[in-house]
Amino acid sequence: MASPPHALSSAQVSAALGRAARWNIPEILFWLVAVGAYFALPTRHLILNEIAILGLFAVSLDLILGYAGIVSLGHAAFFGLGAYTAGLLAKHGFGDPLLGLAAAAAMAAALGLVTSFLVLRGADLTKLMVTLGVALVLGEVANQMSWLTGGADGLQGVNMKPVLGLFEFDIFGSVAYAYSLAVTFVLVVVARRIVSSPFGLSLRSIRDNPLRARAIGIPVNRRLVAVYTLSAAYAGIAGALLAQTTQFVSLEVLAFHRSADVLLVLTIGGVGYLYGGLIGAVVFKVLQDFLSAITPQYWQFWIGVILVVMVLAGRERMTEKARDLVRRVTGRGRPTSGAAPAAGGH
Repeated sequence: MASPPHALSSAQVSAALGRAARWNIPEILFWLVAVGAYFALPTRHLILNEIAILGLFAVSLDLILGYAGIVSLGHAAFFGLGAYTAGLLAKHGFGDPLLGLAAAAAMAAALGLVTSFLVLRGADLTKLMVTLGVALVLGEVANQMSWLTGGADGLQGVNMKPVLGLFEFDIFGSVAYAYSLAVTFVLVVVARRIVSSPFGLSLRSIRDNPLRARAIGIPVNRRLVAVYTLSAAYAGIAGALLAQTTQFVSLEVLAFHRSADVLLVLTIGGVGYLYGGLIGAVVFKVLQDFLSAITPQYWQFWIGVILVVMVLAGRERMTEKARDLVRRVTGRGRPTSGAAPAAGGH
């Protein structure tokens, strides 16, 4: 039987995915600006470090929300577990940063794997409640186990060793920002390869129509468990970065507003193209820093106003106009029908 006229051969799909995985000029410029900020803003390394960590946290949520369609109100559970894992290791003499990252990723991934079977059951509302419940339970456990976590007083005595045995963390955040930015860059590169692979293509198929994806032979549940576990590991690493660079962990890492903030970041930057989380983190932290300096008590109100204006104006329309501008600058033109989505695209 002849193939449908719109069907693509495996070679065409592979070529399209290869094109999608290529770096483009805006991406390169983004990272050059991030590196340049280290030298151009020497007094702002602390907030730059927060932006890098929040950006990685947002990327972790985008892996499940933007690419798999899994909504979460409790992503802080993995972030907080990673923070406490790295903090406790450092407190008890295992302060090597890379060891802390690996342990945090393993612990968060294990929690993600266990809870994924609960999260994937039921409708979106059920998923929201399960993810929120996991974060609330972990928060209460951390509060009750004050002999281990420090409870409301926070985890004290987090002593970090130099990064790679060479670079000691300083009070100005210089090493912290360079370290967090490097980790974020490596993980974003890995995430780019994943979402531009056949695995990432299958995730988008599941997000758009899980019944059809199952009908054509995609193992839907296994794919969703895998990406949920990966997302949890990324969030755990982000939490570990916060614990290591601040050398302090409190119950706030498991608070509900942590999950709400990262959702707000993705709302600002857009879901389904990785850099939405990174750009949203920059915008959110800059607005937070600027508005809190003007109105310390009401900065959240003004961010809410800005968000409402964005929704009314149509963020999708603004994003599409920006992408059209990028296409003109890079000379790529509009994607042709039938081609695989661009790297990080919908």
